[in-house]
Amino acid sequence: MLVGVPKEIKTHEYRVGLTPAAVREYVAAGHRVVVETNAGAGIGAPDDVYRKAGAAIVDTAEEIFAGADVVVKVKEPQPSEWRRLREGQILFTYLHLAPDPNQTKGLIGSGVTAIAYETVTDSQGALPLLAPMSEVAGRLSIEAAGSALKRYAGGCGLLMGGVPGVRPAKIVVIGGGVVGTHAARMAVGLGAEVAILDRSIPRLRELDELFQGRAITRFSTIDSIEEEVFSADVVIGAVLVPGATAPKLITRQMLAAMKPGAVLVDVAIDQGGCFETSRATTHAEPTYDCEGIIHYCVANMPGAVPLTSSQALNNATLPFGLALATNGLAAVRENPHLRAGLNVHRGRVTNRAVAESLGIEFSPAVLEEAA
Repeated sequence: MLVGVPKEIKTHEYRVGLTPAAVREYVAAGHRVVVETNAGAGIGAPDDVYRKAGAAIVDTAEEIFAGADVVVKVKEPQPSEWRRLREGQILFTYLHLAPDPNQTKGLIGSGVTAIAYETVTDSQGALPLLAPMSEVAGRLSIEAAGSALKRYAGGCGLLMGGVPGVRPAKIVVIGGGVVGTHAARMAVGLGAEVAILDRSIPRLRELDELFQGRAITRFSTIDSIEEEVFSADVVIGAVLVPGATAPKLITRQMLAAMKPGAVLVDVAIDQGGCFETSRATTHAEPTYDCEGIIHYCVANMPGAVPLTSSQALNNATLPFGLALATNGLAAVRENPHLRAGLNVHRGRVTNRAVAESLGIEFSPAVLEEAA
């Protein structure tokens, strides 16, 4: 098949769908790869490096979308991109459709087969293509919080790890999954006081064992969230309901009881955010002040470190992408984990959580025999 890699056009998005190393794997497997010029500039991979890997370079995204059988991206297609998608084409990327009805309508109208990284599963029921970016985002969330705590950024002027004789910041992590675990690891490493809330007792036991007393764990209830958040200097929103809109765990009313200059980092913003007052921001303007609380809600956090992120993402997506390029829809029919990633197919929403979040009719996928 012909695999196409357009340049990402979302604001301050520097990642790339296929690294040169991944291109070599596709070419070695017998596929043709076309890459839009300068698609790899953000990771320091010029066109000549892609040519050496076996890719052809084209001048425009239009050529990618018009010719490719499989389009591999990182972020959800922007309006100019979804209008170029077509029936019979496979789109393989992050989609995050639950809070994005416009994109969903665009994909439905295009007739494309859209497979979302964030809902592909593995044999343990985990989300292997979301995990690497969750690891990056979790770690970045603490860096972002540390910057936002500085007085010139609007924060309370507290050093994350404190110094001898001065208390460190209190970091509350809501959600003990991949994002929350990596956020907590970074915060603990800096010497912060850390509390992790989750609703899974088995997961809390795992976290308690992992941190060996360096972070406390609490079962997540309305009471425990309020108690921890009201005394927090930083709150990391790390909750995830696969495919669905994130639950709103901190309300606008709760902000009044928080410490002035405290920081909220909403890593769930791609799924609509887990704070009532969250709205998506960009790397250019990452924070805003609401009720005296600094909000960091960048919707593509891993895009700030594109070299690390692109390599980590490609490590995870490569076997699935190769399967799609080799077998097309047959790969989705035969692989239940890829099938879990199918969100839209030929004008229908085929992921139940997405459909329920958007109030759209859910249609079980009917996958035709490959042409």
